[in-house]
Amino acid sequence: MGFLKSKPEISPPKITVSLESGSGETKLFTFSQPFRIGRLPDCELCIPENCVSRTHAEVVFEDGEWLLRDLNSANGVYVNGELAQTVPITDSVTVRLGNVGPKLAFSVEKPPVKTAGSVGTETTIAEYINRYFEPAKKDVNFGTHTMFVRQAFAKVQTKQKKKYWMIIAALAVLVSGVGAYAFYERHQAQQQRKLAEDIFYNMKSLDVDIAALELMVMESQSQRGKDEILTFQARRKEMQKNYDKFLNSLNVYNTKLTEQDRLILRIARIFGECEMNMPPGFVPEVHKYIDRWKSTDRLANAVSVAVRNGYNVRISQEMLAQDLPPQFFYLALQESNFDPYIIGPETRKGIAKGMWQFIPETAIKYGLRVGPLADLRRPDPGDDRHRVDLATKAAAHYLKDLYSTDAQASGLLVMASYNWGENQVLPLIRSMPANPKDRNFWELLTKHRDHIPQETYDYVFSIVSAAVIGENPRLFGFSFDNPLGLLEQSASTQKAPIINEIVSRVAEQNRRFYSDSRADGALAQRDTAVTSEYGVAGRGQVLQIAKLQDTRRFVPGTALLPKGQNSVQPTIPQEQQCARFLASTTIFTENCWSDLISSLEANIAS
Repeated sequence: MGFLKSKPEISPPKITVSLESGSGETKLFTFSQPFRIGRLPDCELCIPENCVSRTHAEVVFEDGEWLLRDLNSANGVYVNGELAQTVPITDSVTVRLGNVGPKLAFSVEKPPVKTAGSVGTETTIAEYINRYFEPAKKDVNFGTHTMFVRQAFAKVQTKQKKKYWMIIAALAVLVSGVGAYAFYERHQAQQQRKLAEDIFYNMKSLDVDIAALELMVMESQSQRGKDEILTFQARRKEMQKNYDKFLNSLNVYNTKLTEQDRLILRIARIFGECEMNMPPGFVPEVHKYIDRWKSTDRLANAVSVAVRNGYNVRISQEMLAQDLPPQFFYLALQESNFDPYIIGPETRKGIAKGMWQFIPETAIKYGLRVGPLADLRRPDPGDDRHRVDLATKAAAHYLKDLYSTDAQASGLLVMASYNWGENQVLPLIRSMPANPKDRNFWELLTKHRDHIPQETYDYVFSIVSAAVIGENPRLFGFSFDNPLGLLEQSASTQKAPIINEIVSRVAEQNRRFYSDSRADGALAQRDTAVTSEYGVAGRGQVLQIAKLQDTRRFVPGTALLPKGQNSVQPTIPQEQQCARFLASTTIFTENCWSDLISSLEANIAS
């Protein structure tokens, strides 16, 4: 028969009680022995309040721990709002005597660490855990107090598990809800983007239809057709409003974009491209070409020439008359720097001439008269391509035809076609479906970038970047103003061309081209004198007009003659006189005179 070991005696640790009465006063009590709590004076902790029973509860030390036990009080003991008969006090706990009675906060002093010489076996935290909280082993009996503690712990643990599972479930529902809402928002944004794209390309399709209808009405002069055009245009305005609403709701032009980037998006939109599906590299690419413009004076000089001669107003008016963006003004800049007398290189289709660089075939197609010097790289007084008014009108018609047919209302495809259409670009364009959604510059870049000639690629991006700069030149470090900023200026108030500038360019070209002419053997030696004699008159001189005709080589022309000279000199052969006038600084075609006379008269009068 084995020997039973007696349980070691454990001294109860001190327990501190904080009493918070109804008046808000707090008192502290410390006990090292069991004590009673009640209203009676003989209770170790006397609380003289009506809601407290005479002997309400007792605090005892059993099985190594303090316990608070209700002594069948009238109002009971509450822990965390729940009625409790026995409350373990292992560390700290707060109870209330009665549902609305005073609060008691208990805290237990940690037991001292016992030395090796201490009586009995040292009690460790692990022993407490094993005794009260670990799952019970088989055939192990516990005392009544320990069983109560284990049952209470199991009950609390069950409640905590339920509570935690509820929290986890709530968090899961919340996360799922947030995820679902984010998915919904993203789906809605995608749907809105798709709707916005559909509206945009429907607008462009309507532009194509309106252009075709305008052509039919122009030929038939049908009133019904004109009414249809007005209906279509009203519908397009409504679609434009809806598209702008989508842009605002989708925050496409958001505050994170720089002002320069917003201008790039705006210009792309003006030229008929959709901001919704702009290729990611488009904006940086435009910035690269903007930097190219910054490295030279070409843009500033060309815009200055255009503004001083009123080309910006004339070009804008012609483009707007065709329902085209006035920013096609910058296409003429890229073609010629706004020089009406520039001559292009010889090609298999002829020599391009004038501000818009028409080749003879295209010039004739759009009603321009090609002069007798079409095959020579020389300015031609009889060639309408040198006339800004007629050439600009023809260019606007040509651009509108490209815009409404092959380009499918894409302004950037118009530029590409204008630059090098028939040889390489147009076949690529025509290989794409004939609708604005599937045939635009974005699609051309995506599907055929490797086949686009570099010249055409540079051409398009140079025009786009120049148009971006032109919207706000000072934002990009230029000192000139937006040349298209005063489009409301009427034709009657627009600035007339400055003759001195035009004349000096013509003179330089003509001296270079005609000094070797067989009709002007002596003229090369007398070039300076001729230039002086027939130069633009100074202030106060009166100029007269003399006409010149040579049906064999020259078409009717007009020259400015010094005062007193009413006709060409009879002693000089007619052909040489023609060459002499062409070599002078004052040769203009007869039609050009109507554009220049007002400026000339103003100059003389001043």
